[in-house]
Amino acid sequence: MGSLDGRVAIVTGGAQGIGRATVMALVKEGAKVAITNIRCAKLDQTIQEIKDMGGDALKFCVDVTDVEAVQEMVDQTIANWGKIDILVNNAGITKDNLVMRMKTADWAAVLKTNLDGTFYCTRAVLPSMVRQRWGRIVNIASVVAQAGNVGQANYIASKAGIIGLTKAVAAEVARRNITVNAIAPGFIATPMTEVLAPEIKEKMLSVIPMGRMGTDLEVAHGVLFLVSPETSYITGHVLNINGGMYMA
Repeated sequence: MGSLDGRVAIVTGGAQGIGRATVMALVKEGAKVAITNIRCAKLDQTIQEIKDMGGDALKFCVDVTDVEAVQEMVDQTIANWGKIDILVNNAGITKDNLVMRMKTADWAAVLKTNLDGTFYCTRAVLPSMVRQRWGRIVNIASVVAQAGNVGQANYIASKAGIIGLTKAVAAEVARRNITVNAIAPGFIATPMTEVLAPEIKEKMLSVIPMGRMGTDLEVAHGVLFLVSPETSYITGHVLNINGGMYMA
């Protein structure tokens, strides 16, 4: 028996990195999981692994900036499993550059995927959660939204916006037994960080008191903590998982 037996979850960007680790952690605890990803091929591999584990999953090749596609994903999940208990807003992109060199299109694309996508998915699942008077929403933010970083104004603005959105929605739905929290990961070993040059990685490690990068599973465990029955009195909170890089 898992702590999430009978629960239904949606994880966006769930086919790789933090999203995939979160999906697998939820499945191991007994949840049924609907997975979205813009890269369809990666979804098939993840779904097969879940089936091999004896888990239950749905796949949606969805761009979270597409309002109609997001709503269709939510409607189909409810049609299959009757409800939605958990939403993990993980889908995100980067298009880094200095502000004075940043293209307007790159600014807009990052804000639309990271912040608007989180809003669209949250808005779509809330009616189901409100009706059943139970829900858990976890938004993946970032340490740089708290500490700042050079060359990431669009990404930082989007993630800081997610933290603000988290607090606003948490206040709106608290009386419906719905909690809304954020996780701010530090530097995590994922496909996104694998491509960084060695000198950049070395610089990153120099500002982490623990002296190492985090793992996607460590972030996934943070998600499990926030969606567990034992944390029903935590809402509007930002959980820092950063090895001591930022303390507040």
